[in-house]
Amino acid sequence: MEHIIIIGGVAAGAKAASKIRRENPHVKISIYNEGKFISYSACGLPYFIENLIEKPEKLLIRSPKDFENKYKVNVFTEHRVTKILPNKHQVEIIDLKTSEKSTEQYSKLLIAMGAHVCIPDIEGTDLKNVHILKSIEDAIAIKDKVPKCKKVIIVGGGYIGIELGEAFVYGGMDTTIIEMGPDILSHLDDEMSQEVHTYLTHEKNMHIITNNRVTKLVDNSEGKVCGVETESGKKLECDLVILSAGVGPNIDIAKDAGIAIGKTGAIKIDSRMQTNVRDIYAAGDCTEQINMITNKPVWVPLGSTANKQGRIAAINMTGGDAEFKGILGSSITKAFEYSMAKTGINAKEAENLGYNYVCETITNKDRSGYIPGAENITIKLIADKDSKKLLGAQIIGKGDTDKRINVIATALTAGMTVEEFQHIDLTYSPLFSTSIDPIIVATYELLKKL
Repeated sequence: MEHIIIIGGVAAGAKAASKIRRENPHVKISIYNEGKFISYSACGLPYFIENLIEKPEKLLIRSPKDFENKYKVNVFTEHRVTKILPNKHQVEIIDLKTSEKSTEQYSKLLIAMGAHVCIPDIEGTDLKNVHILKSIEDAIAIKDKVPKCKKVIIVGGGYIGIELGEAFVYGGMDTTIIEMGPDILSHLDDEMSQEVHTYLTHEKNMHIITNNRVTKLVDNSEGKVCGVETESGKKLECDLVILSAGVGPNIDIAKDAGIAIGKTGAIKIDSRMQTNVRDIYAAGDCTEQINMITNKPVWVPLGSTANKQGRIAAINMTGGDAEFKGILGSSITKAFEYSMAKTGINAKEAENLGYNYVCETITNKDRSGYIPGAENITIKLIADKDSKKLLGAQIIGKGDTDKRINVIATALTAGMTVEEFQHIDLTYSPLFSTSIDPIIVATYELLKKL
């Protein structure tokens, strides 16, 4: 019997397994996953810690039993695939509970191992009350500490750092973010991230330190963290540390098996999710993607992309023909009343890639100003001066950003020029927008520079 093995069962792997079963009711499917949980929303973990979600089970999309009963998928949790043997169409596996080793034969293999948290090379990362956030188990451990701790330091000011910062402030903790770069949320342009920085520090009393690197986690002599030291000489007290200094693709066993690694450091795949090795596919955060604006490889780990790629891989592994066209890196996150959204490339990226680009930034109400609850949003549009095409956008503020960034993402996918984009017929009601939507107002201003 044909046997499809999937390494990893969180986003891409779980999506692929269910789609494979729908495409082929007869093939044998096995998922091997290192953690106890599969098919869950990792993006929801900070909101579980914040108590927006009461129980971790709410994050589960399907349990191992669901897969086994409904989809007839063999699920092996707490099992690690340690080696891929392409010439033999085999994988080597270790049961993490018993240390028992085994070998399994595959017809086709999907690598969906996701990403790992990058642990900074600093002293003290093995101390008690020092955590990462990657899995449900991590989130449970962190949430358990919140009522018992008073001061938390988050190392890293990206998505997870900001989202956890909100959770800890709501938990009554004195919260500090230390970011080694010049800005938090580095995927945004400087003035946009600075607006968020100001909001968090002035309105939410968070402490944010940028351009500084943590060099040591301090031991309280009982093996528990009690503070941090930075390269500038700062010494800060704390009783909880979260390491959120970035992630990297899990590629080790793929690389050892001779699978090509791309320029970004992630697994290189074609538009059908196939690697350079016959019968081996890859999807999700362990793979690189093609940016639809630049047509260059990028590595942007996002749950939305992982689910789409898992579906594409499943179709092709079962004899179909589907293509993944690439990404725009569209993303959004929230910090208290603020939301921060981005699609396409930002001005920093346009500069580095050599575009002849122009930008326009406006601040406007998200709906008619006389409507209660109307809030400001700041919109930044970037366009190519030569082709007149939109390149990207960022929208931040207390108002409605997500529907507007999605409109712009649609325009980017269609390759629209700024001239074409200004004519989009958007809905209007005072409750939902101004009579001319803010993104169109920004477009009018951008046109003046083209």
